[in-house]
Amino acid sequence: MSTSHNLLGEPPATELPENVEAKASLDAGADPAEVARAHPTYSLAWALLAERAFADGRDLEAYAYARVGYHRGLDALRRNGWRGHGPVPWEHPANRGFLRALGVLAKASGSIGETDENERCTTFLADSSPTAARELGLA
Repeated sequence: MSTSHNLLGEPPATELPENVEAKASLDAGADPAEVARAHPTYSLAWALLAERAFADGRDLEAYAYARVGYHRGLDALRRNGWRGHGPVPWEHPANRGFLRALGVLAKASGSIGETDENERCTTFLADSSPTAARELGLA
């Protein structure tokens, strides 16, 4: 039996740089809202806000927070060489803000009945990082 192989290969994994100051604030126990105010491009703060809202049953707020974190993450990915596809590994901790925001966006969009967005985000997450999809309960 033969298997096909993409001879062009897959693009290299994109590994985002860490925002050391924002991460240190979160690690020290700062409220994610304060971190988002001080560092509005930091996806992890938005993802944490989205996760908290979703856990509290505030799915529309979760959707909004997750959308901001997702778009800020896309901006960061593009600035770091990502061209619209390819791996964004969960194993690289600085990528997790974007991936977590994408995961909550998938869940919250499903919760508010936006089925197409739910499917698109779930697929995007699995394509970007199968590990993230499993870790976030979307695999």
